[in-house]
Amino acid sequence: MVKDWYRKQEPISFFFFVFTSAIVGGRKKAKNWMGMRQQHSVSHNQIQRGAMAASLVLLLPCLFPSLFTPLSHASPSVLSEWNAPRPRHTRLLKSALQRHTSDEQKSDLWVPLPPQQWKPCVLYASPSLPYKSQGYIQVFLDGGLNQQRMGICDAVAVAKLLNATLILPYLEVNPVWQDSSTFMDIFDVDHFINVLKDDVSIVKELPSDYFWSTREYYASAIRATRVKSAPVHASAKWYRENVLPLLESYGIAAIAPFSHRLAFDNMPPEIQRLRCKVNFQALVFVPHIRALGEALVSRLRHSLSRTDGADRTTEAKQVNELKGNEITGKFVVLHLRFDKDMAAHSACDFGGGKAEKMALAKYRQTIWQGRVLNSQFTDEELRNQGRCPLTPEEIGLLLAALGFDNSTRLYLASHKVYGGEARISTLRSLFPLMEDKKSLASNDERAHINGKASLLAALDYYVSMHSDVFISASPGNMHNAVVGHRTLENKKTIRPNMALLGQLFQNKSLTWPKFQEAVVNGHKSRHGQLRLRKPQQSIYTYPAPDCMCSALDFATEK
Repeated sequence: MVKDWYRKQEPISFFFFVFTSAIVGGRKKAKNWMGMRQQHSVSHNQIQRGAMAASLVLLLPCLFPSLFTPLSHASPSVLSEWNAPRPRHTRLLKSALQRHTSDEQKSDLWVPLPPQQWKPCVLYASPSLPYKSQGYIQVFLDGGLNQQRMGICDAVAVAKLLNATLILPYLEVNPVWQDSSTFMDIFDVDHFINVLKDDVSIVKELPSDYFWSTREYYASAIRATRVKSAPVHASAKWYRENVLPLLESYGIAAIAPFSHRLAFDNMPPEIQRLRCKVNFQALVFVPHIRALGEALVSRLRHSLSRTDGADRTTEAKQVNELKGNEITGKFVVLHLRFDKDMAAHSACDFGGGKAEKMALAKYRQTIWQGRVLNSQFTDEELRNQGRCPLTPEEIGLLLAALGFDNSTRLYLASHKVYGGEARISTLRSLFPLMEDKKSLASNDERAHINGKASLLAALDYYVSMHSDVFISASPGNMHNAVVGHRTLENKKTIRPNMALLGQLFQNKSLTWPKFQEAVVNGHKSRHGQLRLRKPQQSIYTYPAPDCMCSALDFATEK
């Protein structure tokens, strides 16, 4: 009887049992079971228990989806991410690992930028506040930290345009980053309000008369006080014609969505200067982010890595002694935006084979319903146009070709790299002194920011602003924000020539000397030299001439 049941159930029970054994590392159990099968001594109950256990394992993702979110969000590509492809540029990589940089070349890399013809303007208060406010402006900001940062600046500008009072902006939870941090969690609110007190009236909370004006209120139905149709880069005139009447009728106007909803051109000069003042003076991070950022900068400059067992008193003493002797090291911040979102949206091929291509295509369909402009181009076309983000391997080769050697102190500003440590390993082999938040700060120090993408990004922003050199592997909001801020302060910032690099990396016969020559020549004017803003370009990326004054103006004032 047992034999008859076994013969019917054999394929299913055998599969489930071996599958379960493989999951828990029970290879030995599977082997023993097969031996038992040959002896026909396996009991009915034992096989049932094995099948039930395997079924339970298979059902776990359905019963407890939250435990499997990191995998289920990208389930088609899990294996391709865990098994990162081998280096794609082995010929260049081999030569780069054996590179030699002359002392003269090293010295040139760290020389600060010479004084330029533009300097930050003294940002006085704009025309005085009106006697009576027209009402309250409320904005809901989506995106990551730096997109929200620009939205905050624009919200202040809109409030000024309409003579309105600004309610502290509401930061939406980003579906990718899943961070619920508020304005007060990230920015020093008292500093923000105090710096702008003579420009715009700002309140921290909704006035009691408008307690109902919440995100939930606007999500549940169409509301007369919500402005949903603000066009991208709307003019000052549009806000006066469409938002001001709401303020006059209801006393409050909630604008959502609001990101990128204010034009950069044809704005009154005082509004442009106010946007600069918000971005570069009013928005500073909360004290604990600044304190941790300063600690990381000190450790980078004095070659001190933090470990959980390190003595903080001893470490502080070492830093002070080094500071007293004025022996400080220099370091580069590399912003590596190479997460799954970026990789999928670029529609480029990153060498992961068919599995990776299918996984990223599936992700594009899930997140953007396939509406990705780059998808209509081939990988070669995208690279020739400079539309593909640089992989960790490629940005490492770029830095090596520019002259940074394996003694360079490198800080990796990154949230999550697509492919994990396996994909970063090539970069680490080129720059073994590479550090990040985890290697420099203890678990206790990171306790307040772990799992909070906006606070982690704020910390990276702070360290980026205090580095000797900054470079980003791809354009994006973080790149744009830091480049603009460093331009204002005349700090060296390398902007990769993406189109040139895309073409160079496609040439598999290129030798290291030829590659290095092309890289150096193609980046001579891309080390942070000031560029004046062109029409439609962002004031936050190109702060001159709106946020800066010509040196001739300073000479005239003197």
